[in-house]
Amino acid sequence: MSDYLNSDKKQEIFGKYGKSNTDTGSPESQIALFSYRINHLTEHMRSNKKDHNTQRALLRLVGKRRRLLDYLKDRDIERYRAILKELDLRK
Repeated sequence: MSDYLNSDKKQEIFGKYGKSNTDTGSPESQIALFSYRINHLTEHMRSNKKDHNTQRALLRLVGKRRRLLDYLKDRDIERYRAILKELDLRK
């Protein structure tokens, strides 16, 4: 695994957006983790436009995050709105 996402960074993300540092399963913490990885890969793609493997991985991550957001929207609209606002995502 690369050093941009070590276990300390994951714990920090889960602690901030989940219920605790070990809350890896909640939709909010997963969405936050995917968003962090998406931002990192987006920066990589800006300087490596022909890296098609990374582009494919980025699109898969965006799809996963989208599905989690849809799930959260169906289950609990308030939590959905809160995570959108917190991560500054567009609908």
